Amino acid sequence: MLYGAILVLSWLILLIRYPSKALPITLAALVGLGLVASWVLWQESRENRHLAHLELRLNYAPTDCPADRPLSVELKNGSSAALLELHWQVAAYRPGDTINLAERLYESPRYSGPGELLPGSSWQSCQPLPTLRSGYRAETLQFRAERVQGSFSR
Repeated sequence: MLYGAILVLSWLILLIRYPSKALPITLAALVGLGLVASWVLWQESRENRHLAHLELRLNYAPTDCPADRPLSVELKNGSSAALLELHWQVAAYRPGDTINLAERLYESPRYSGPGELLPGSSWQSCQPLPTLRSGYRAETLQFRAERVQGSFSR
């Protein structure tokens, strides 16, 4: 932090003392920084548009899934690009409630998608339940995917 402040202060001193030499370099650096920032924002908005077209459903399904993985996950890629990777966290709520009952522990399961999923394709899997707060049963809760992150082909 201190190093950055010293660097900015030094640059301002150079800009004031030698404006004819420092001003063109400053403007070029600002234009370059602006181009990089706009490219990053464009990429992020593109990913968010594709993520908005994914349908990710989580259901507690002990009869359809193995006992150690009773959470049924259904994913449909409704975007126009192939999904390359997908990661999310599972939250558990009582119907009509806003308090997340899934504990975020270091040993909590990590959830990820199928790898490559073409546009219009679906994927289904059984995953382990997150660690729930004591006193709550999975069959009485609704599960949702949160903090969804993914990457798509160009």
